[in-house]
Amino acid sequence: MKKQNVPAEIAEIRPAQSIELLKELHILTRDGKLNQDTRRKLKQVYHLYQFIEPLLADAQSLADHGAGKSYLGFILYDLFFKQQETGHIYGIESRKELVEKSRDLAARLGFDRMSFLDVTVEESTRASTLPDQIDVVTALHACNTATDDAIRFALAKQAKHIVLVPCCQAEVAACMRARKNESLSKTPLSELWRHPIHTRELGSHLTNVLRCLLLESHGYDVTVTELVGWEHSMKNELIIANKRGNPRKNARERAEAILREFNLEELAPRFTY
Repeated sequence: MKKQNVPAEIAEIRPAQSIELLKELHILTRDGKLNQDTRRKLKQVYHLYQFIEPLLADAQSLADHGAGKSYLGFILYDLFFKQQETGHIYGIESRKELVEKSRDLAARLGFDRMSFLDVTVEESTRASTLPDQIDVVTALHACNTATDDAIRFALAKQAKHIVLVPCCQAEVAACMRARKNESLSKTPLSELWRHPIHTRELGSHLTNVLRCLLLESHGYDVTVTELVGWEHSMKNELIIANKRGNPRKNARERAEAILREFNLEELAPRFTY
């Protein structure tokens, strides 16, 4: 692919980047300019990329689960895979119209080593169009249980690295809310989620804690950090898991104990498999 010269007025953009892609993603305006809002969006893209780039050094495949418009996949291909001779990105999305748009954009840009699958979560783990092993699995702002689906997919595909930005976790909070009266009589800890706003916030926090323990129980080292200044969602928690081999010995037992303590044992199949 021919290397582009970036105009001086948008020198913040890396020289090899596709100007057409940045326009499609609304990082550049239609006339190819950066304004205050788009400049901030570009900084956010680079901020996320700095966490993912080191994981790609030993990667030949990446699957973006619940890809939506494949915003993340296109950025990673443009910044990294486009410069490599090998490597493939798979966008997994159940909405057919979004998959078709992504296919069209990839064809226009000449991003030949990108594929987009119109499949459900269950289908994605056994789709013949996906390799048996995927090196990196990402899920950016996957709402509610979609993040858990991405984790299950990553474990099935023996991923070396998993990058998650969870969003809108509601399942745990709903269970806490449904069993609130029972919990109030069972433990004084239930005061932590007696009020609705606390139920929502604590439920979200517990969800990510249980996800981390699940990953550790499968032999991953887990780092949790923050996407500073990420404006697309108020949920800016970033979970990065790297396969190291030996499971944390007490991770599953800790998760089971937390589920018992918070009266959430019905969720054990999701967090302790």
